[in-house]
Amino acid sequence: MADKLLPVEDAILRVVQGVEPTVSEDVPLAGALNRILAAPLAALRTQPPVDVSAMDGYAVRSVDVASLPTTLTLIGAAPAGHAYGGVVGENQTVRIFTGAPVPAGADAILLQEDTVVESDGRIRATETVKPQQHIRAKGLDFVAGQPMLAAGTRLGMRQLSLAAALNHGHVAVRAKPLVAIIATGDELVPPGSPIGPNQIVASNSFGIAGLVETLGGAVLDLGIVPDDRAALAAAIDRAAASGADILVTLGGASVGEHDIVREVLVGRGMELDFWKIAMRPGKPLMFGRIGAMRVLGLPGNPVSSLVCGLLFLKPLIQRLLGLELVDETEAAELGGPVRENDRRQDYVRASLVDLPDGRRIATPLPRQDSSMLSTFAQAICLIVRPPFAAAEPESAPCRILRLP
Repeated sequence: MADKLLPVEDAILRVVQGVEPTVSEDVPLAGALNRILAAPLAALRTQPPVDVSAMDGYAVRSVDVASLPTTLTLIGAAPAGHAYGGVVGENQTVRIFTGAPVPAGADAILLQEDTVVESDGRIRATETVKPQQHIRAKGLDFVAGQPMLAAGTRLGMRQLSLAAALNHGHVAVRAKPLVAIIATGDELVPPGSPIGPNQIVASNSFGIAGLVETLGGAVLDLGIVPDDRAALAAAIDRAAASGADILVTLGGASVGEHDIVREVLVGRGMELDFWKIAMRPGKPLMFGRIGAMRVLGLPGNPVSSLVCGLLFLKPLIQRLLGLELVDETEAAELGGPVRENDRRQDYVRASLVDLPDGRRIATPLPRQDSSMLSTFAQAICLIVRPPFAAAEPESAPCRILRLP
């Protein structure tokens, strides 16, 4: 009798079910890059706080420069960061620089390139101006108390700049979810080490750690653990003692007699939720909990591990950060034919071309073996093939998931 395999969508829902966001913590703005806001940010000031000049030039009364010729008496200056304290009267002007407050009496800026300084120091206008020309009005950008950044916003370079302009020196962000990673197997050695005839380089942990950090999590790398029950149990206990939100095991969760991960996890108190998913690559995926720590057992094959990380670890981290899950697949066209599918949802590595007319062409790469990281590194997206999908010709519509 065939194994009962859990559909991908059902598995994702079970992974994120009941997940509560991590606690809020206050961090300096300088250390908040890529963090997720735990509370909305409002403006603590008005920007600009007063009407300011948008250009270098002369503050004038527009009525005095509504027609030419016009010559104005220079009565003072307003450098950036300084205000002219007097009042601009009839046929008078103040030298002003970008960002400086517009002096009382003036309602426009005459550009410096539109003027000639006469021998007697008077200013002759060579162009007319209109009211409010080249003036940034008070509150043009934002006003004090105005909501500007919502909770759940990821703080990239633009958002950090805005938060600083709002006058926030510290921000409340979600604590980084801590993800403990254990690579398992007697055959694994670290990169750069001597490799025996029956050994392979451990690569999965680097990709999974990169995914975690890219999403805004923190990594606790517990290294390579051999196929030894006591050693594996000790590593699991270290993960639990660290307060990790998630434990990710790599390999050892299949059906072979040396695949001991599930057995040892259950022995350390894991409540097994599911095991085996109707997907390719990545069928032997395991999920459960040890107390509050969620456990994801990812396959050992490199591509299977990384694809499962994208599909299951990513939404789990997003929920821990208080983010809503959205469908990230996109419509595209096949750049080559695909065969009919079996009962497993297929994630086909593909190249991707975005055409000027808005169409996206996803072409399956010729080799799809789940051990081939070279193909995975070349791929731009995954073509998502539902269970029992019919064969499709080139140019047929499809759904894709872009790779990070």
